[in-house]
Amino acid sequence: MHPRHEMLELIVIDGRARGIVTRNMVTGEIESWVADAVVLATGGYGNVFFLSTNAMGCNVTAGWRAHRKGAYFANPCYTQIHPTCIPVHGTTQSKLTLMSESLRNDGRIWVPKNAEDCAKDPRDIPEEARDYYLERIYPSFGNLVPRDIASRQAKNMCDEGRGVGPEVEEVNHRTGETQLRRRGVYLDFAEAIQRLGKKAVEAKYGNLFDMYAQITGENPYETPMRIYPAVHYTMGGVWVDYDLMTTIPGLYCAGEANFSDHGANRLGASALMQGLSDGYFVLPNTINDYLSKGAMPKVEADHPAVVEAVNSVKERINHLISIKGSRTVDSFHKELGNIMWEYCGMERDEEGLKYAIAEIRKLREEFWRDVKVTGVNEDFNQTLERAGRVADFLELGELMCIDALHRRESCGGHFRAESQTEDGEALRHDDEFLYVGAWEFGGDGGQPILHKEPLEYEAIELKQRSYK
Repeated sequence: MHPRHEMLELIVIDGRARGIVTRNMVTGEIESWVADAVVLATGGYGNVFFLSTNAMGCNVTAGWRAHRKGAYFANPCYTQIHPTCIPVHGTTQSKLTLMSESLRNDGRIWVPKNAEDCAKDPRDIPEEARDYYLERIYPSFGNLVPRDIASRQAKNMCDEGRGVGPEVEEVNHRTGETQLRRRGVYLDFAEAIQRLGKKAVEAKYGNLFDMYAQITGENPYETPMRIYPAVHYTMGGVWVDYDLMTTIPGLYCAGEANFSDHGANRLGASALMQGLSDGYFVLPNTINDYLSKGAMPKVEADHPAVVEAVNSVKERINHLISIKGSRTVDSFHKELGNIMWEYCGMERDEEGLKYAIAEIRKLREEFWRDVKVTGVNEDFNQTLERAGRVADFLELGELMCIDALHRRESCGGHFRAESQTEDGEALRHDDEFLYVGAWEFGGDGGQPILHKEPLEYEAIELKQRSYK
C-alpha cells in the first residue's frame, strides 16, 4: 500500500499500459511504478461541478490522464442529480451533504402554492396553501418517483419563485446580472409522525434527523426539512469492455471510474454492485487471462517512455507553480462549477451548452495564464494538488458539454429542454441515439472524436417511461 500518493500519468509502452507516475502528496516526490497491467479504481468526477455530495478529494485526474493517452471516455454527460440533499446556504460553501433516499418513503415534499408564503414559517402555512407537487403531478408514484424526475421538479418549483429557505445570490452568466432566489423545498414528516408516532419515525430515521439538526440547527421533528438536488454520481466514465479493459490493452478500469453497468440513469446499490462484481468476480479472472498470454518484456526506470512520463509530470507541475497569477485555484473551480451546474446540470439546451463550451474554453485559457499556486512541489502542497485536478476538470467539463450537445434527446439524467413531451417529461429518440457515445482524445487544441457503440436489446422491449 502506498497511501498519500496521487497518480498523475499513465505509462504506455508499445501500445500497452505498463505503469503509472505518482506524486507523494507529503514530500512531493515524483515516482514511476512499472507493471504488467494497471487498474484504475479512482471514483467518479462529480466534483467538476465544484459543489457535490462527493468527498472533496474526489477528482478525474487518473481517468483523464488515461484518456489523454488513448482511453476512450464514454457518456460523460450522464450525471445523477440526487433530490434529497441539504440546500446550498451561501457563496462560501465548499461541499453538500446527502440525506438518505429512504426519507422519501415517509416524508412528503411540498412548496407553498403562493410565492408570498415562501418566507413564512412552514408551520404557519395551512394545508390548503401547500402544493404537494410530486403527488399532484405523479399520482401513481407520488414522492417515490425516480431521482432525476424528483430533482427536475424541485428545480422547476424554485424557478417559478416558490422555493423556500434563505435567499441565495445567483449570477446569470449571460447577462452578468445578480438575483436572489430560494433554492429549497420542504420534506415534511408531520403526517408520518402523526400516523406512526414519533418513536417509530425516530427508530427509522433518527440518525438522519440528528445529522440534519447538527448541520442546519433546525429540529426536523418540529419543522419540515429543507432539501434541494445536488450532484451525487456520474454514470459516464472511462469506456471498458466486458472484461473491464479500456481501449488501451493492459489498462483496466473498475467502479464509478468506468461507464459500465449504468445507462442514462444510475442503477440502485451501484457501489455495492460494482464493488462486488468488478473487484471480486470480474477483474481477478480477466486480468489473469490477459497475463496468461505471455510474459511482458521487462521495463526499467530508464526506459524512454517511463522517462517521458515522469518528465511530463514534472514539467506540468513546474508550469503550474511558475504562472504566479492573481486568481486562486478555488475561484476557477467555483466558476467552472457554476457554468456546469447552470448549463449542463438538471436541464440542458443547445444555446446554453454552446455558451458553456465557449465560456469553459475562455476560463481554461485564463487558468493557464493567471492561476496562483503558492508554495513548492517538494512539500505538502494542497493548492498544487487542487490546481492539477482543476486543470483536468476544465478539459472534462468541455467534453461533458460537447457530449450533452450532440445527444439531442432526453433520457434519464440527461434532459434536453428541446426534447420533452407535451407534459414536460423526457422524450427519447431511440432511432438516432441508441448507442454509447465513446469519445477519443483529439489532441491539445483538437476536437474530440466520437465513436458509437450500438445498444442492442433482445430480451426486453424499449419503452418510454411514465410515472403518471
